[in-house]
Amino acid sequence: MNTLTKLALGLIGQLDPLPPMGESTPLRALPSPSLSGGMPLMSALSSRQSLREFAPEPLPEQVLSDLLWAAGGINRHDVDGRTAPSAMNAQEVLLYVAMPQGLFLYEPKPHALALVVASDVRRVTGNQDFVDTAPLDLVFVADHRRMKLVPAAQREAYAHAAAGAMAQNVYLYCASEGLATVIRAWFDREALARAMGLQADHHLLLSQTVGAVKPLQLR
Repeated sequence: MNTLTKLALGLIGQLDPLPPMGESTPLRALPSPSLSGGMPLMSALSSRQSLREFAPEPLPEQVLSDLLWAAGGINRHDVDGRTAPSAMNAQEVLLYVAMPQGLFLYEPKPHALALVVASDVRRVTGNQDFVDTAPLDLVFVADHRRMKLVPAAQREAYAHAAAGAMAQNVYLYCASEGLATVIRAWFDREALARAMGLQADHHLLLSQTVGAVKPLQLR
């Protein structure tokens, strides 16, 4: 359903999750991330762009693993260091992954996906037409319980900065691998929080869609 149709029918913020497609386990282990190869950094920066057309096919398991590790995986195990910075190492930004099989939370330490909601919530992650069928929608959520050392008035700004760094990591990985991605802030926060089962101290920040580039002949 395209965006204009949603607007005309008054469906913005009114769509509910769909039943999941395919089987899913409570904890989905990911293959170890591939830490070699890819574009040189300057080439990836030169190729970074937002694309809004996606092939519906799921990402290969290794690509999914590498993508999530790039977003916020552990790169220094001795200090629990991550690929993206956060103030005082609070790691307050939770990375949720919406796929046809359900909604998952990325767990960096075991490098795995934990099932949170056994529903397809992709179409609730934004009001754009492509969110319904793109294979993967990331949702960045701040957990304010992890920010007790940060003054309350500054927590939102800190969390947005951390989420922005993670989203840029996703952009650079997608540029390196020839994938399409776009970051989004247009979504119904109340509807999405309800669909995700978020708690009161969880704060929705951003969404980001990822998928293979839609072939020209299908556009």
